[in-house]
Amino acid sequence: MSEPRRQQRTRKQAAPMSEAAFTLLVQGVLDYGIFMLDPQGHIISWNAGAERIKGYRATDILGQHFSVFYPPEDQASGKPQWELETAVTDGRLEDEGWRVRKDGSRFWANVVITALWDEDGVLQGFGKVTRDMSERRAAQHALHERRRLFDHLVQAQETERRRIAWDVHDDSIQTMVAVGMRLELLADRVPESCSAELRRLDASVREAISRLRSLTFRLHPPGIDRHGLVAGLSSHLHDVVGSSWGMTYSFEHQLDREPTPETAITIFRIVQEALLNVHKHARASRVDVRVSSADGGVVTRVVDDGTGEPASRDGVRDHFGVIEMRERAETAGGWWSMHSRPGTGTTVEFWVPNPLPAAPSPSAREREWDLDLGLDLEPARESEPEPESGPGPGSRGDLP
Repeated sequence: MSEPRRQQRTRKQAAPMSEAAFTLLVQGVLDYGIFMLDPQGHIISWNAGAERIKGYRATDILGQHFSVFYPPEDQASGKPQWELETAVTDGRLEDEGWRVRKDGSRFWANVVITALWDEDGVLQGFGKVTRDMSERRAAQHALHERRRLFDHLVQAQETERRRIAWDVHDDSIQTMVAVGMRLELLADRVPESCSAELRRLDASVREAISRLRSLTFRLHPPGIDRHGLVAGLSSHLHDVVGSSWGMTYSFEHQLDREPTPETAITIFRIVQEALLNVHKHARASRVDVRVSSADGGVVTRVVDDGTGEPASRDGVRDHFGVIEMRERAETAGGWWSMHSRPGTGTTVEFWVPNPLPAAPSPSAREREWDLDLGLDLEPARESEPEPESGPGPGSRGDLP
């Protein structure tokens, strides 16, 4: 016999499930409390799942009013009767809230009440399905708490970075600027044999000042606090990747909304580390950055055209940079990946969630400090067309 005919014959032989078998199925379900109420709300059937979830045996609960499962405040407000009336009016009702077990303990339940009518349209009662959602609610609470702690951690880290940057700028850089000025004055007053040495020292001081300014920029890049992620990345790519490193770049952004401050900082730091990795190891001439909204968060790609070997060659610090990128993304509740092939470049890609809290306004000191460093974003840069391209030939706006 052919396979289609065999399947057809099997279907014909399969009898509909009997009422007894269906009752046995319902009675045996353990993950859901499934029971029936009469039109007044008294319990007339009870399954094993309801016993497991609520703690009542059938002999203890049959005949009682289902309001016994509701906390005292819900009973006092008339919620059980309101739910039955709503089920009659709308055909069904779904609700989540606290319910009470036999021992008095509470659990978080998802409840569906369905009105049951006979062929003549007469109400016969209600079907009620209850699921214990306590574990899911606890997991959601834990996730929310983890996110809250992560936001505090990011804020604390950025506050400390900002404090160190201010200290370096207000103390070390200013002191070294004064030393450089004194060296320059002395070089004009001493014999030529000493003047050359003083000018070399002055050049070393200026180079050190430049490195310290670069350090303060990395510790606390201007723009993110006030202008957000897009402006901060745009500034970093222009000032560091394009101007300082002389590398061609493109930047695309397609965001439904501006990321929260903590999310923006997380994305910026990962991109900053990825770009530094490209600069130090990839021997690339071009890098493309793209950020876009996806799945309730932001997905970011950093693609270079280098050797395909951007990972560590010289020890722990570079390896730590890769670990730091991954840990930042995963601690934020997202994911991170890096893949490459020799001769075809490297792609760093990651996603982080983007919740809704609003960003605080910057302090007056932050504004004054950024202006003093000469690192403030130019207003025109905010309205630059996208994609942007850095110096060099072959600029293009799309990622490979």
